[in-house]
Amino acid sequence: MDNRPPLIIITGPTAVGKTSLSVKLALELSGEIISADSMQVYRGMDIGTAKIREEEKYGVPHYLIDILDPDEEFNVTIFKQKAEECIKDILSRGKMPIIAGGTGFYIQSVLYDVEFTDFDEERRAEIKTMLEDTLEEKGIDFMYERLKEVDPAYAEVIHKNNTRRVLHGLEFNMLSGGKLSEHNDEQRERTSPYNFLYCVLNDDRAKVYGRINNRVDDMLREGLADEVRALLAKGYSRELPSMLGLGYKEMADYLNGECTYEAAVELIKRDTRHFAKKQLTWFKRERETMEVNRTRFENDEQMLKFILSAAKLKGII
Repeated sequence: MDNRPPLIIITGPTAVGKTSLSVKLALELSGEIISADSMQVYRGMDIGTAKIREEEKYGVPHYLIDILDPDEEFNVTIFKQKAEECIKDILSRGKMPIIAGGTGFYIQSVLYDVEFTDFDEERRAEIKTMLEDTLEEKGIDFMYERLKEVDPAYAEVIHKNNTRRVLHGLEFNMLSGGKLSEHNDEQRERTSPYNFLYCVLNDDRAKVYGRINNRVDDMLREGLADEVRALLAKGYSRELPSMLGLGYKEMADYLNGECTYEAAVELIKRDTRHFAKKQLTWFKRERETMEVNRTRFENDEQMLKFILSAAKLKGII
C-alpha cells in the first residue's frame, strides 16, 4: 500500500492534445489542473501560448495561468513553490491534482522535489550581470553556442530562444564548474514524495508537425500579430524572457521591420517543430514515465480508459 499523496501528470510535445485530455481526466476523477507551462502564466499572452479558453475548461479549476504580467520574473523555483502550494490545497479538499503541460524541467522539480543548489548570492549576482551584458553585446546565438560547448546535453533539450534557460545553464557552469545536465540527472534519482502516474503523450511525428503548422495558422487568424503589437504598445521590452517566447519574438521582429510576415510565419512553425522535438528528447530521459501514443488508440475515450486503468493499478485511484 503506497501512502504517498497521489499525483497525475499529463505531458508531451506541443500540439499533441494535452489540454483536452487533462480536462477529460479531471472530469472523470474530480480533479483540478496545475499548468506546467512557462508562458501561460503571463496575462495578455493568450493567442501565442494557446492558452485554454474558459469554455474549454468545462468547469475544471486551473491554476498557474494568468498570474503574472509579462515583465514579472518566473522561473522553476517560483513554479515549484506555487505548484506545491496548489497540490496541498487540492488534496486538502479531497480532489485529484493533475499537472498538465510541456515544460519538463518544471514537472521534474515538483515530482522529485528537486533541490536547487545554494550559491553565494553576491557571486551569483555578479555572474548574472556579466552574462546579461554579454547577451546584449553578442546575442543569443553566441550564448547558445557557448552553452553547447560547456554542457551539450543540456543544450540539446532546450530551445535556443529560451534565454532564461540558456543563461541558467551557463550560470550554473560558472558558479559550480559542473554541468546542469548532470545535476538534473542526479535529481532524477531522488525518490518522489508522490504516488504518481507520469503520462507522456505522443503521436506520429508527421501528425504532430501537421498540427503545429495548423495551430500557428489558427493563431495568426485569431490575431497573434495584434496581440504582440498590443504588448509592445504597453511598453513590454522585446528583450523580456516572456517576449522571447515562440511566436512572440518572431512576430515582434516582423512588426519592427526586421523580416517579412512570411518569413516570421515560417520561423514560428520551424522553431515550434524543433521545440517539440526537444521536448520529446527531455521526456525520453525521464524515468518512470508511461508513453501514451495516440497511434495505439481509436479515440480519446480509449486513451482515457487506458490512463484510468494504469492509475488504478498504481493505487492512485
